This record gives sequence, structure tokens and C-alpha cells, in this order.
Amino acid sequence: MPYDILMGLAIGLSVMFFWLGRRFAGAPAQATNQRGQYLDDDPGSRLGSVASNELSQLTFGQRVIGPMWRGTLARLGGLTPQRNVDVMAKRLETAGRPYNLNVLNFLGLKSIGAMVFAVLGFLLSVVLLRRPIAIGLFFTLAFAIIGFYTPNFWLGAVIAKRKRQIVRALPDALDMIVVCIEAGQSFDQALKRVSARWHNPLTEEFSRILTEILLGRTRREALASASERIQLPDMSNLIVAVIQADQLGVSIGNVLRSQADQLRTIRRQRAEELAREAAIKLLFPLVFLIFPAVFAVLLGPAVPMLLETLVRIG
Repeated sequence: MPYDILMGLAIGLSVMFFWLGRRFAGAPAQATNQRGQYLDDDPGSRLGSVASNELSQLTFGQRVIGPMWRGTLARLGGLTPQRNVDVMAKRLETAGRPYNLNVLNFLGLKSIGAMVFAVLGFLLSVVLLRRPIAIGLFFTLAFAIIGFYTPNFWLGAVIAKRKRQIVRALPDALDMIVVCIEAGQSFDQALKRVSARWHNPLTEEFSRILTEILLGRTRREALASASERIQLPDMSNLIVAVIQADQLGVSIGNVLRSQADQLRTIRRQRAEELAREAAIKLLFPLVFLIFPAVFAVLLGPAVPMLLETLVRIG
């Protein structure tokens, strides 16, 4: 019975808010028209009375519930895929388009995840746990939301892994580019040589830059597109330095050598930081995993003897 009452209240509130939204949707337009009439009659003397007249004529639903309802609908509308297509496309580009997924494929994946998790939630609550239908519907909705957003978490993990691989491969690749440029090759030829030598997310970006240049884009546009796509400070600084050197006529080899030295220094600092964090990270497995086992081995044989001694004393 309590679940039936809750469901009835939820349905009643939904109908009430829907009716209020339809009822007071035209209130702002009417108030705007009245404001325009007052201003047309006498702009100087009517400004003070417009606000008081509007507030006195509007009901509580028009002043409070109507704007809250429209604001809620606006926030829910912001969750629609149409407004998130650009952001999702950029995230897929940053992730390197895993499994050649595009925006429509990813939206389909999210929909499938929502349906699969909804079925699992319903089966878990109704079939396994034998809960009422109302609880089963709640589990179904909760699991559907989790399934809808699970691909986002997976995509975020792919982006983070790809960025780590690019950061790790950038100093070595930059050293090879410097060697190729100092040997007499151009910047594009150096990128081609590095792409042929290694196969990682960084060389994939180099190959894409070369492909875009062959298709008619300028080097500056291709490099700027790569910087926006990768979204890494190290890569952005490198690309900005290359673009400025190309514009000012400075030797790209010297610029890249200084960038390589800087990246190696940053990589060494990151390694030292991770080494300092290792002691703190080892504290948790020591306390919760190793110490209990050591105490069990050392104190285990002594516990029966201690209990026998206490029994004899008692």
C-alpha cells in the first residue's frame, strides 16, 4: 500500500506541474505587452507603476511556479543530444576515434547501454530480490541512467590513457625530429620519418597532420587543429613554438631542441613526483593487507596459549 500511495502522489504531482506549465506559459508575454502599453503612453511617469501593477496582477503560480517549471524544462532540454553533439565529437577526436566510432555510433552505444542496464535492473529487483513492481521500476530507471552514462566514463578513460601515451612518447619523438632536421630534412619529412619508425597515438597525430597538409591545409592550420584535438599543454606549447618559428623565420631545429630539453626536464620532475608518492600509496596495502597477515602468523600460535592461561587464572 505505501508504494501505491507514493506512485499515486508522483503521478498527481506530474500532472499538476504539467497543467501549471501549460497554464502559465503565456504569462510573461502578457506582462511584456502590458509593459509596452504603459511605456507607449508615458515613459517618464509610468516606469514606477509598471512593476507594482505587474506584481499585483500576477498570481503565485505566475511569479514562482511558472518560472521554475520553465527553468526545469530548459535544463532538461540542455541534456538533449542535439546540444551535446559538438562536445561529444570533440571528445571522440581527442580519444582518437576508438573503434572508428562517430557521434551517431556513440549515441547508439549509450542507448543500448541504457536498455541493457534497465533490463538488468528490472531482473535484479523483481526476479532475484523479489521486490514490488514500484521498487522494480525505480531500479530500472536507476540502472538505465547508469547504463546511459557508462560509455562516457569509458570514453574518459580512453582519453586519459591516450594523453598519457602521448606525453610519454613526446620527448623521444622530438629528439628524433631534431636529429632529422639537423641532418638536412624538412619538418614534414621529419614527421614522416618518426611516423614510420614508431606506432603510437603521437605518431598517429603526426600522420594525420601530414595527411591534412597533403589535402590542401596549411601547416599552421594542421598544427593548430592537432593542438585543439589533443588538448595537452606540452603538445600545445610545442605547436605554438613551431608556428612562431615558422612565422618569424627562426631555425626550427634550435626551437625544437630547446623544447626537447624542456620536455625531458618536465618528464624527470614528473617521475620524481611519482616516486615521492609511492611511499604514501604503499601505506594502504601495508596496513590493510600485509600487516593483518603478519599479525596472524606471529600472534596466531600465541592466542590459544593466552586463552588457556586466562582460563586457568579465572
